[in-house]
Amino acid sequence: MKILRDVLITLAIALVIFFALRATVQPYKIFETCMEPSFYEGEWLMASKATYWFHEPERGDVIILDPPFDTEKVYIKRIIALPGDTVEVKDGLVYINGIVLEEPYILEAPTYIFPLTELGEDEYFVLGDNRNVANDSSRWGTLPRENIIAKAWFVYWPISEWGGADNYPLGDQLETASE
Repeated sequence: MKILRDVLITLAIALVIFFALRATVQPYKIFETCMEPSFYEGEWLMASKATYWFHEPERGDVIILDPPFDTEKVYIKRIIALPGDTVEVKDGLVYINGIVLEEPYILEAPTYIFPLTELGEDEYFVLGDNRNVANDSSRWGTLPRENIIAKAWFVYWPISEWGGADNYPLGDQLETASE
């Protein structure tokens, strides 16, 4: 009887841990080149679902998202602009609230134009780091807050790439520029 009770307790603990992990973290495989050079096709990363329980998404966060169109895939992108911001892409530069972003993480400057747009409440503007091939807000528009699933946390495969996700504090840059 004691053995059965111990087995049931162990199973219950294992189930609680399993469901707690499923509710707070998610593995994600990079399946395209849209985030190069920050992340490469075939890499696996762990994303935190719990991060945004405590604060709202921030500029520079790399996120896992459900795109605002019909697809079976989830995407990975970088948050560039927040609700209420204005965003514009022209002359190979991204402007947020009229300030040029310094983006050391991108593969190459964008070759497209995105007209000046003001984001509404609960709307985010997300771009891939490989700007000219990414299927992102420059093509399909803003991302509703409800479509943000998790924040990229760390790369765990391949082992040679083990390390923290390349989140970049864009908010600090904009605050400094506006002073």
